[in-house]
Amino acid sequence: MDDIWISGRAALNDASELMDEHGSNATTVAAHRARDSRSKDNIVRYCHWRQIERVIERLECHERRGALH
Repeated sequence: MDDIWISGRAALNDASELMDEHGSNATTVAAHRARDSRSKDNIVRYCHWRQIERVIERLECHERRGALH
């Protein structure tokens, strides 16, 4: 997985909240919210929820990334 850009604390809060509430289905829930936003032509919320999907995937990844010192 490539490194991701996180827009701010709100993105981390939303990702954490979904993970707490939905466990292993958190990514699926974020994807559903993204699709729902897109169907309503709300591109800002669509991009937000797509980013949340990527944040959740990264937080769930146990692979080491980057330089180890």
